Amino acid sequence: MKKRKFWAGLSSAALVVAPVAAHATALPAQPQAGIEVKAGQPLLQLAQHQGHAAPAATAGGEGDEGGARATPLPAPLHVYRGIEMIRGHLTVGAELIEAGRWADALPHFLHPEEEIYGSIRDQLKSLNIAPFQVALKSLSQTVKAKNKEAYTRARAALDERLAAAETAVKAKEADGTYFVLETALEVLQQAADEYEEAVEKGRIANVVEYQDARGFVFEVDRLVGTVMPAASAKSADAVKALQASLDDLKATFPAVTPPKQAVKDSGQFLSAVAKFELQLSNFH
Repeated sequence: MKKRKFWAGLSSAALVVAPVAAHATALPAQPQAGIEVKAGQPLLQLAQHQGHAAPAATAGGEGDEGGARATPLPAPLHVYRGIEMIRGHLTVGAELIEAGRWADALPHFLHPEEEIYGSIRDQLKSLNIAPFQVALKSLSQTVKAKNKEAYTRARAALDERLAAAETAVKAKEADGTYFVLETALEVLQQAADEYEEAVEKGRIANVVEYQDARGFVFEVDRLVGTVMPAASAKSADAVKALQASLDDLKATFPAVTPPKQAVKDSGQFLSAVAKFELQLSNFH
């Protein structure tokens, strides 16, 4: 991951993202309507996302997946976002292991500790949540060794730690359903960043970034599924729209091995994320 973009007014930008992406070079260099466009960039970069403070740069975070935005997220949201991104990495890593591609899987087991854990370590402590860095490291070592039996044991141990952390964070939230959906949006925003890094001139140029984005999107789909009954009780129509957005995003990734030609350009991906965001007000 090369950079961490800033989000602002994503929902208000939804209608202009796709056309701007196709004609970025024709736009003036100065920011317009809250959207920053820089000369030579294939896509607009969105400024700080309004209404959703973001992770602060933290020692040990990489400044992209781990953090480095202008305004810190509240600690519970920052931690929950980090946990779900870790799960996203594990999801795509597991797919690659099942395919016997241990070397390709390894980055997805190293990134959680190298890029994410350092940015949430202090918040875990402040929220009285047990650390799990050792479990992350143990799991990555089993992948390095290509030891399936040890991997299965280490993965189960880490999943138990992650589930306990999730429970502890959600217990502090008055509105668990909205909190989960807000977290889902944060992870989708990161997926959009990863996907933009993956695509170059309509082709998948960076396989690891494509896989990162895939893992995050599929983890969000799982995460949203955990609150579907409660969310449906608030707005069945909005839930249908959320799921339609997620189905659209999932279709971007036909397999863990990317197609040569990208299914969506970055603007189309952002538009699908924006459609998800537009529904969140129905649950708050």
